[in-house]
Amino acid sequence: MAKAGQFNRLFCLAFLLAAGFIALGWRLVDLQILKHDELRVLAQKNTRRLNIREPLRGQIRDIRGNPLAISVPAKSVCADPTLITPHQLEVARALAPLLQTNETYLAERLQPRIREVDGRMVTNSYVVLKRKVPLDVWNQIHQAMTNLTFGVDEKNLRPSQKTFYRNLRQKSVFAEEDQMRVYPNQALAAHVVGYVGGDDQAGQNGIELALNSKLAGVQGWRRTETDVRRRELVQYRDQDVEPRNGFNVVLTLDSGIQHIVETELAEAAERHTPISISAIVVRPRTGEILAMATLPTYNPNRPGAFPPEALRNRVITDISEPGSTFKIVVVSAALNEGKLRLNDVYDCEKGRFYFAGRTLHDHESYSSLTVEQIIMKSSNIGTAKIAIQKLGEDKLYDYVKNFGFGTRTGVPLPGEVGGILHPVKNWSKVSIAQIPMGHGLASTPLQMVMAMSAIANKGTLMRPMIISRLEDESGNVVAQYQPQVARQVISENAAYQMVKALKSVVSDEGTAAKAKLENYTVAGKTGTAQKVINGTYVRGRYFSSFIGFFPADNPELCISVVMDEPKNGYYGGQTAAPVFKHIAERSARYLNLRPEIAPENAIEDVVAATPEGKGALAR
Repeated sequence: MAKAGQFNRLFCLAFLLAAGFIALGWRLVDLQILKHDELRVLAQKNTRRLNIREPLRGQIRDIRGNPLAISVPAKSVCADPTLITPHQLEVARALAPLLQTNETYLAERLQPRIREVDGRMVTNSYVVLKRKVPLDVWNQIHQAMTNLTFGVDEKNLRPSQKTFYRNLRQKSVFAEEDQMRVYPNQALAAHVVGYVGGDDQAGQNGIELALNSKLAGVQGWRRTETDVRRRELVQYRDQDVEPRNGFNVVLTLDSGIQHIVETELAEAAERHTPISISAIVVRPRTGEILAMATLPTYNPNRPGAFPPEALRNRVITDISEPGSTFKIVVVSAALNEGKLRLNDVYDCEKGRFYFAGRTLHDHESYSSLTVEQIIMKSSNIGTAKIAIQKLGEDKLYDYVKNFGFGTRTGVPLPGEVGGILHPVKNWSKVSIAQIPMGHGLASTPLQMVMAMSAIANKGTLMRPMIISRLEDESGNVVAQYQPQVARQVISENAAYQMVKALKSVVSDEGTAAKAKLENYTVAGKTGTAQKVINGTYVRGRYFSSFIGFFPADNPELCISVVMDEPKNGYYGGQTAAPVFKHIAERSARYLNLRPEIAPENAIEDVVAATPEGKGALAR
């Protein structure tokens, strides 16, 4: 009996061992063969990593290489909530001031979350607390976590508890590589440069938006494997593609002239408190824009702190009736047709001219004026008669169109509008008299300054140019942009005559004596246009402007200044012309332009230095 019982026990044990080995074998077959593909994919999900490598966004620079927008290294601050529970409040309290966020919100972000992934319940071990964190702030965060205390005597804790607190301090909050956009000159050229925004830091305005794809670069990636501690196993890295950093954009802007323009606009804004004030500086020969500014402005480092109207580049987005500056189009067109000479005389009706059932007015009671005096005195009636008698509706429309009105200039900045120019079939009977005065159509300040630049450039209209070239990170030129001719709008001879007339505007008898420069001759035109609001002209509210270029016979710079509802005077010659003068004088010194007119005291010194001069001065 004893032997039989012993045999039964051995048999049962053998059976159980055999069954166990069979089950283990089946399990191995199941894992290694039947479920091999499924488990291989799952293992790769746990160990295979595809790391996107972000490129460095390209710089935006001025023509002299000064940076206007740069990208600097930063950190994305992340956390593993599974390593923090139950100390979310303590961690949030320590980090909220450094991350400049709400403590309650941060504690909520640090709560573990359970979610289903591929049929499995997974606790989140990764959450981004804040992106674009400066390196010095990350160092403070790291130090704060290292010094964090939890009111327990950790020396007396079990090893597992000690490990928990060590991981909480050292591993629960970590950083990933990031970058942040910085505008080192604050608001300088903000409306041209623009800014970035969103998680992807894409361009939102200005050049940042217009050339976003060039600036952004191309992502790289790295495909590799990691161990259970997420450390890379370099030997299993099978793809490593370097990112291509963004191209650097070099603008035609000159920071020195841009600074001059912005400081002069700020001073003029204090004197006249307009709704807005804008200025543009252009090289007439090439169409290069050296400065473009408008107030109010904003700081692209924190665009959200400013109202939407401050973000708008009014030079290209806002339209208004140009007023008397537009007279250059009409008179130069008639000169180009060969139907007009500067010494032709027109009866200006002593300030009141009845036409098509309407009365046209001049700001003074002029009787007879030559064409040159019509420009000098800015006579509405004289200009209207030139258009009526020498051009007619169709020719006037064609010239206005050719000068660039009614269509966008094509400047590579977002938001540009084309203005308003109605076809002739939609004109009223009085339009032929109103349009020459700059009424009945609307333009942007950029369109108007380019039209004036065409006259300065011997009748050749250039396309506005604000991008000089693209460079890679090594400084190699990737793309070089060249000046582009739009078209010849008037002949060189007509332009020459127009320049002669425009020089008289800046004489003592003209409307812009305050634009006169000591060392250079200036040609230009004033404008004072009554504002149109909801289709009605509003008394006492004006756009005031002056556009001029110098040296008049060989222009280096063309400058436009426009004010919206200036106070303490509203005529363009009173308000905008002095701003032109200050910008022109400072820009000429900055660019070291050779004077064409010697100062009077210098002439006296030269004369006094000669024997004849000494005697003449003595007499």
